[in-house]
Amino acid sequence: MQADAVLDAKGLLCPMPIVKLSQKMKAMTPGQVLEVQADDKGAAVDIPAWCQKTGNTFLGSEPGDSYTSYFVKKS
Repeated sequence: MQADAVLDAKGLLCPMPIVKLSQKMKAMTPGQVLEVQADDKGAAVDIPAWCQKTGNTFLGSEPGDSYTSYFVKKS
């Protein structure tokens, strides 16, 4: 999936991936897609939940070798 920006959250534990995601999304414009690269297992639940709470769109995830990429579209 193509993203407009990438957030490297590898090595960060909850709640830091969500904190960084929130900060990064504030700088983006509606319609842009952010790829969050995280290896914290909690991100698989936390990122979709954050999207639902904030009104942004969770587009899905793609597993990698040592991390998972999560794709979020700013609303």
